[in-house]
Amino acid sequence: MLKSARSMPSLALCVGALLVLLQAASIVGAQADPLPSWNDTNAKAAIIAFVESTTSPSLETYVTPGDRIAVFDNDGCLWAEQPVYFQFLFAIDMARKKAAADPAWASTAALKAAAAGDIKGVLAGGESALIEVVSATHSGMTVEDFTAQAAEWIATAKHPTTGRAYSDMIYQPMLELLSYLRDNDYQTWIVSGGGVDFMRAFAEPVYGIPPQQVIGSLGKADFQMVDGKPQVMKDPGIAFIDDKGGKPVGIERNIGKRPIFVAGNSDGDLAMLQWSTAGEGPRFGMIVHHTDAAREWTYDRESHIGQLSAALDQAPAAGWLVVDMAKDWATIYPEVGK
Repeated sequence: MLKSARSMPSLALCVGALLVLLQAASIVGAQADPLPSWNDTNAKAAIIAFVESTTSPSLETYVTPGDRIAVFDNDGCLWAEQPVYFQFLFAIDMARKKAAADPAWASTAALKAAAAGDIKGVLAGGESALIEVVSATHSGMTVEDFTAQAAEWIATAKHPTTGRAYSDMIYQPMLELLSYLRDNDYQTWIVSGGGVDFMRAFAEPVYGIPPQQVIGSLGKADFQMVDGKPQVMKDPGIAFIDDKGGKPVGIERNIGKRPIFVAGNSDGDLAMLQWSTAGEGPRFGMIVHHTDAAREWTYDRESHIGQLSAALDQAPAAGWLVVDMAKDWATIYPEVGK
């Protein structure tokens, strides 16, 4: 009896200590930083406050999971876009290969410039030259064959300035934001001017966004029987441009409701920002502003790529968050190999 009586305080202390440890672990878990690559600035606080306000059932700002839709531009918002859009660099590499296999393929000035890797020469031809090169390099094959080519290029080709694979040119803070939103039952979609088949080749492994949640520009296509097998073939020509006013149209056609969280980086996203944040209930608009020449690039109003002017001017009155990359992001790209 004496031995048992003496052991009682020790048992109580052990149980008490265990409860304290469990409580401490719970507090630490609750306080885990969902956005570790974001500096502790107003931008990070605003994002977290919005997510918490829309996911707490006790608040009037609560949004049911089915309406928690977040849309993101791709070029310049989720990954880099300088010196030109990466899909155009992919088209240049494809032009080189096609011309090497068949010199007669480069039959126009734009295609000859592309085959020679002359980016400035193609750009000098204006929008029509760009469309011609993309159309010629993105057609005449099945969607599956194109997807395989794009996926291989994304993983193996190197950026001309950084030397990184294009799959490593994504923004670590934005990857964390995508994960944070999904952890809180948000659907995350890409809504970009890039080609939809090109983006679908890497969106899931790189961003965790499945192909059916990618909205982009569409090339012409048709159904054919190829060697007795049913296929969707990519044809020359453009069917839909998912840029500027096309973005709200693309969202309406594919999602059927206005997103409550929208992020972009250029005037090409202005209509999407305006339309999405004009809806009823809680809304969050965000612009990624490229202000970091040391770690990335600095550009906005005068840029030939990702021009940001009208959207930047409208942001204060509209209440959109302007993310200053230099001040708000602790890091830019993921650590290579991680």
